Amino acid sequence: MKKIVSCTAVYAAVLVSGLAMVSPAQAALPFLNNDEVPTLAPMLEKTTPAIVSISVEGKHKIRQQIPDLFRYFYGPNAPKEQVQEQPFKGLGSGVIIDAKEGYIVTNAHVVDNADEIIVSLGDGREVEAKKIGEDKDSDIALLKVEPNNLKEVPLADSDKLRVGDFVVAIGNPFGIGKTVTSGIVSALGRSTAGGINLYEDYIQTDAAINRGNSGGALVNLKGELVGINTAIIGPNGGNVGIGFAIPANMMKSLVDQIIKYGEVRRGLLGITGQNVDAGLAEAMGLDVNQGAFVREVAEDSAAAKGGIEPGDIIIELNGKNIESFNELRAKIGTLGAGTEVKLKVLREGKRKDISVTLDDFTARNISAEEIHPALDGATLADGETENNEQGVAITELTRRSNADRLGLQEGDVIIGVNRKRVTNVAELRRALDDNERGVIALNVKRGRSSLYLVIR
Repeated sequence: MKKIVSCTAVYAAVLVSGLAMVSPAQAALPFLNNDEVPTLAPMLEKTTPAIVSISVEGKHKIRQQIPDLFRYFYGPNAPKEQVQEQPFKGLGSGVIIDAKEGYIVTNAHVVDNADEIIVSLGDGREVEAKKIGEDKDSDIALLKVEPNNLKEVPLADSDKLRVGDFVVAIGNPFGIGKTVTSGIVSALGRSTAGGINLYEDYIQTDAAINRGNSGGALVNLKGELVGINTAIIGPNGGNVGIGFAIPANMMKSLVDQIIKYGEVRRGLLGITGQNVDAGLAEAMGLDVNQGAFVREVAEDSAAAKGGIEPGDIIIELNGKNIESFNELRAKIGTLGAGTEVKLKVLREGKRKDISVTLDDFTARNISAEEIHPALDGATLADGETENNEQGVAITELTRRSNADRLGLQEGDVIIGVNRKRVTNVAELRRALDDNERGVIALNVKRGRSSLYLVIR
């Protein structure tokens, strides 16, 4: 059975057979040694000192439901669950992107719940790192160490990558030490089946990937960073040549927000929609088979103000083709609030250019239909219960809507999905996306009461 695995690395690099077909003039000679044998050693000697190994220690919270029989004997005030802390250790990889400031990028899941983060540098030093911020929905975290004699990897424009480009991956698989693997760019704009993360716009590569590589570097033949390795597809977590990396441009946008604000202030376009496929194209008489179909435009949203209309097909974002609604969501969601984007839409057979300034995802109420169709009719926002528990508040509700028929009311606060705690809209979206049971139980706080509402 194929399995999508986080906490791994994605590695890709040059094929020697491919280089052999390139003339010395085209290869510009850095890839030839004195015996004119193809080699990547000179580039790697400059790049690998900026790739680090990361070890973490921390505690996982494990929640266990207390049986009703126990609660019966101890009265109505008995706790409903028991929380235990279990120590853990973990390994991963990271990339120094700013030597002067000591900034290191890795995956959020590598340092999740870590109380101690130790970075092993290329020269053998071990230093303690501080987590500056993270974005779990795209799996990026920013660390900082003392900027003492560090090396950094220059960033490439990952939008210029093409399928077939040679790339090199560097990381720390299984904690055995710095390792280089090779492959090519297999595909671009990929999302994983089922979705490991909410915002996925991956570089796919055929490089060998193993556990411990998460957060490592994917570089081009110039030694420039094109991606951050994050996941693989393989039987039991093994390598079958399908790995994924977060594009460098996407990473940089998130990191810039973390540095500036201490958090990601995600951009919001304000539309719902679906992927364009052959069936939709035929039904609507479209001359394209790819793109993002706009089904609904939220009132007073960035999209509405920019002139986007229901029925539009978004086919370009900032001059780059958009192949699916999922790709559009990932790109918009990792751009910062207030960013101006240029869209090309197909409307009634004609192409139209539209400029839109993105709203702040965290500052706006969200149409619940963007989260799950069964919640259509509710408006959501990050909120709190009367007991100051963080959750997702129902700020507005349309009568006789799906959400109304489900039993939700204005003022309700959703705090859990299938016994999994959620504290904000992003976590609610991720919990619903991850649901594999078919039936969904929402844990709702209504005043001081608690109830479950079931979505079938």
